[in-house]
Amino acid sequence: MPLLGISKEAAVGSAVLGLAVAAGYLAGRRYHLAFDSATHKGKSSPLQQYVLDHSLREHPSLKKLRLLTSDVPQKGMLVCSDQAQLMANLARLIKAKKVLEIGVEHKIDLRIKPATQTLDELIASGEAGTFDFAFIDADKESYNDYYEKCLRLIRKGGIIAIDNVLWHGRVLNPRKDDLESQSIHHLNEKVFRDPRVNISMIPMGDGVTFAFKL
Repeated sequence: MPLLGISKEAAVGSAVLGLAVAAGYLAGRRYHLAFDSATHKGKSSPLQQYVLDHSLREHPSLKKLRLLTSDVPQKGMLVCSDQAQLMANLARLIKAKKVLEIGVEHKIDLRIKPATQTLDELIASGEAGTFDFAFIDADKESYNDYYEKCLRLIRKGGIIAIDNVLWHGRVLNPRKDDLESQSIHHLNEKVFRDPRVNISMIPMGDGVTFAFKL
């Protein structure tokens, strides 16, 4: 399964975690946000743009990759760059070497199959408690399942990043027929009360929660 030795270049390369998905499988999808990942322009606030102009550092290889990706129809799947940078910084901080991720073809073992199946296989093969960092951004209705399995796979002191936790504001009043919003809302409430982790929910991009395993 994906083993990522985060070198200096890879750590700076926030795409390593910006493209990460629990169990190495992208089943979910991203939508266009108020922040335009492709252009780095904050559409809603000059102050937001100021923050980006004075905090975002982008490796030339990442910039080239981002610009290339901005021309493809699926460009909305890009993680906003400030969120990716934050995740890369957290990975550096905990000296992450083993990450559930996708996106660097020569450094990973890509498994194209349902994420729950891959996670179960990892647990069954004795990988529990050996991963440093996981990024959950697959199908939203399975978020709770991914969270529980990632908690088993992440070591103490490791980090789980859960993306899209604001879901374009639909978590405020999820419709009964909106199972994705319902699932994310229920997980947000669960993680808030979960004594197994310390958390921070950040209104960055479409919202990201960082759960630090105790």
